[in-house]
Amino acid sequence: MRVSRRYLVEGRVQGVGFRFFAEAAASREGLNGWVKNLPDGRIEILAEGEAEAVERFERNVRHGPPGARIKDVEVEDMPPTGTGIGFLIK
Repeated sequence: MRVSRRYLVEGRVQGVGFRFFAEAAASREGLNGWVKNLPDGRIEILAEGEAEAVERFERNVRHGPPGARIKDVEVEDMPPTGTGIGFLIK
């Protein structure tokens, strides 16, 4: 089953390679979507793919790369689009 989720990741997440970490994790799982820095210091992610792959991706996001300190992760289910754009860093 295909799912889509939006993540807002808060903590020490900018300047530690989080976007590249998320891109690599999403690529390993074959997910579509994007990741970007927000002006308020958080990271926003939209990830779409098979439910099990998105769950594995989410576990990675909650851990983050070395140097990151995750304070909170907000998760919002979104309607899947089925668009196969790959995974981009914005």
